[in-house]
Amino acid sequence: PFPSSLPNTERGTTAGLVQAMATDLMAKAVVKMCDMPQDMENDAIQLAYNALLEFNNEKDVAQFIRKAFVSKYNGVWHCIVGRNFGSFVTHEAKHHIYFYTGQTAILLFKTQ
Repeated sequence: PFPSSLPNTERGTTAGLVQAMATDLMAKAVVKMCDMPQDMENDAIQLAYNALLEFNNEKDVAQFIRKAFVSKYNGVWHCIVGRNFGSFVTHEAKHHIYFYTGQTAILLFKTQ
């Protein structure tokens, strides 16, 4: 799996609070549509939380997730991150996920 970008800290510190918030957010991922193996889905959600904690810009979040998936799963991956967008895409079977983390939507899919 992908390493967490959060340091191992004790609760009570600011970093510990951020880590606790990230864990809480991860438990609240709302998957709207998923056509991929469970391990790949877990990677997408974990990467999204790591990226959302690290970056303030949606484009940077999308780039981070996409690059990680290209590196681990190969092929042509696309990632869209935002609060207000529509989509209609063609994707490879078993390589598509659409989910929310809070109010931020993430669409990740692979094409040939």
